[in-house]
Amino acid sequence: MKDYKKYYSIPATPEEIYMAITNPVTIELWTGEVAEMSTEPGSEFSMWDGSIVGKNLEFEPNKKVVQQWYFEGASDNSIVTIKLHPDKNGTSAELRHTNIPDDDYDDIVGGWNDSYFGGLIDFFEGY
Repeated sequence: MKDYKKYYSIPATPEEIYMAITNPVTIELWTGEVAEMSTEPGSEFSMWDGSIVGKNLEFEPNKKVVQQWYFEGASDNSIVTIKLHPDKNGTSAELRHTNIPDDDYDDIVGGWNDSYFGGLIDFFEGY
């Protein structure tokens, strides 16, 4: 199991980013895929038409999202924490993803950089 931590600069306010990653309608706008999401702790979520699934653990509006991601065949809890910090360019998003299965690590890191945060950055740069 591996951990991944990175900061991303996104040209939007923390409020806009929070809405973009917690509202299923907004998620569909920047991913182009069907999403199921709720800000109710304990609720299940699904993004990229089921490619990412898990459980929502904690929400701090406009500041923090904590989720458990499920990996097939892996019993350890893989926890994603996204913290949003305002900065001069919009938002510094702090990502910490723990307990990533070794076999999935490269795909997950690529997904964070290209699809998830890359998608958010592209969406707000074109906004």
